[in-house]
Amino acid sequence: MIELLAAAAAHDASAPAISYASRESTYGDLLLAARRTAANLRRAGIERFAIRDPDPHTLVALLGGASLAGVEACIYPPTASPEMVADLAERFDHDVVVSPEPFAGDYSVLDPSKLVAAGEPLEDGAAAPARQPHLVLTTGTTGAPRAVRHDWSRLLARRSDIQATQERWLLGYSLNQFGGLQVLIHTMSSAALLVVAPSFQPADGLAAMRDQAVTHASATPTFWRFVLAEMAADGRGAPSLRQITLGGEAIPSRLLGDLAQAFPDAKITQIYAASEFGAISSVKDRENGLPISVLESKTGVELKVVDGELWARTGTGMLGYYGEPDLEDGSWRATGDLVDVNEGRLHFRGRISEVINVGGVKVHPLPVEERIDTVPGVSALRVFGRASSVAGAIVAVEVVAAPGVDLDELNAAIRTACEDLPPAYRPRSIRFVPEISTIGSKTVRRDLSQENQHG
Repeated sequence: MIELLAAAAAHDASAPAISYASRESTYGDLLLAARRTAANLRRAGIERFAIRDPDPHTLVALLGGASLAGVEACIYPPTASPEMVADLAERFDHDVVVSPEPFAGDYSVLDPSKLVAAGEPLEDGAAAPARQPHLVLTTGTTGAPRAVRHDWSRLLARRSDIQATQERWLLGYSLNQFGGLQVLIHTMSSAALLVVAPSFQPADGLAAMRDQAVTHASATPTFWRFVLAEMAADGRGAPSLRQITLGGEAIPSRLLGDLAQAFPDAKITQIYAASEFGAISSVKDRENGLPISVLESKTGVELKVVDGELWARTGTGMLGYYGEPDLEDGSWRATGDLVDVNEGRLHFRGRISEVINVGGVKVHPLPVEERIDTVPGVSALRVFGRASSVAGAIVAVEVVAAPGVDLDELNAAIRTACEDLPPAYRPRSIRFVPEISTIGSKTVRRDLSQENQHG
């Protein structure tokens, strides 16, 4: 990480790197703050720490400094509650949490300003250690997040020299997510500007795209669906995007067409990546899924399908999960992603952990979701499994209705649309909600009502 930041600063230290909260940091600013951070980490003898801070100026300086010092950093979700911070710190053995908030727990809280803004920096040109660990949390849309052990040398393995551009990228993921790290790495490799909205809510992202002349934006399919809904609601023109990137979830077929219609001048790229494997593949043909030719590639990441699940082999993925032994390089590993091979394409059907077991029948949420999404009056929805004493689980749906729609009529229309689905796939519970539950701009695939009842 520090090498990439230093290379961008060497190209043009005065170039703006991050825009957030009415403030811009240059690449030179970030490099100096990273060198201060490295010196302070070494003086304090800190070997591992967590970060709970929404400020990307601070986060990037901390990541660069940790990389230069050979210290393992781990970013917690920017809105993590005190209870979540305590839980994560306990699970992943973090004795130090860097945060401007005065959290209390069985760990020390260190104000980030004491690392990034105080004291003498390491000398210019100080060499980074061979080992530069970084810990990435999975999103946790289907359960508790896991911690993935990486090294910056692997995360940056496919990056070449700085190729400066005038791109202005919207950060649609938090930097605690692997997708956010990918956008950060790409932006710095281009010596470009990273635009960060006040929050990761689609409305704030849309406003940032419009107000800050964003040219490129990367986010989840869920995020983009809500952006389209916001645009339809406010009636204003679309941002002048040149590039739209989607990743992190299975992509509904209809969404690609909707984006192409709303942003006719933008290139649309689907990214397939994972916290465990890194960036795997990308396509720009506006067709859903990946071309089957990706199964024939022998360079970079290799892929194969085993019993409907995608497997991957790479030498630049994760080292392993926290608390577990290192994985063997070059070994085949299951990705957890379910795929169908159809008409020369690999179509993603969701995660194995999302499958709903209805009386022994394995139901994938995405086909049900795509069917309901065609019903007029459905603004947004999520399909998930709900426990049942009879069938083990049932298909449940939460729907955000368009303004002015009669809910009884919409309920009936949804059931009619699903009549020809196999019995196990038909929704047994339809509930209308004001908003869809998300984590990290991804749709939550578990029953949150059961969690609320139990604690």
